[in-house]
Amino acid sequence: MTGLLESNHYIIRKQLIKILGEKFHIYSDERQEELIGYSYQKALKIKEDIRVYTDESQSEEIIKIKARNILDLSGEYDFTDSKTGESIGGVRRNFRKSILQDSYSVFDEKNQIYAEVKEDSMLNSLIRRFVPFAKYAFPQKFSLNLLGNPPITFTQKINPLIQKLVIDISEGNQLDHRIILGAAMIIIAIEGKQN
Repeated sequence: MTGLLESNHYIIRKQLIKILGEKFHIYSDERQEELIGYSYQKALKIKEDIRVYTDESQSEEIIKIKARNILDLSGEYDFTDSKTGESIGGVRRNFRKSILQDSYSVFDEKNQIYAEVKEDSMLNSLIRRFVPFAKYAFPQKFSLNLLGNPPITFTQKINPLIQKLVIDISEGNQLDHRIILGAAMIIIAIEGKQN
């Protein structure tokens, strides 16, 4: 069994039709047979607060993801290791760049930017923004680029009932899996609502 922080492939799945709150199931395989993680996002929170657990019982929390501010166009999210309480960095939405093509900066525990998560082609991003239902034909794709490491890809797959985010981590990538999972949760939980 592959652990949540050891996998090089994740599928995060959420149902689109929910009354309150969001539930995210994290799998390591395409068949979605091996549940390796779970997340629940409470509804009606003033500041986003997302927790990632190893299973649905929520017995072992791995990561806390919290918005820094209530209303923030740049959208800054801090990631904390739930076991140690230490800051492991986070992501910040690049508001100006994101008007046409979504972009996030990845920062470390000292707030120093060291990587970027960027939406795929400008043309596809514009089509998704201005053509109704285009997100079904042109699913949103992101890549996380860290100097000296192969890229990590995030691909949205949406149908009217289920939204999935597929994360592929290339062999040899040295980025902390907690950062990758944190960025993935922001993409599926926050980005998914905006689109």
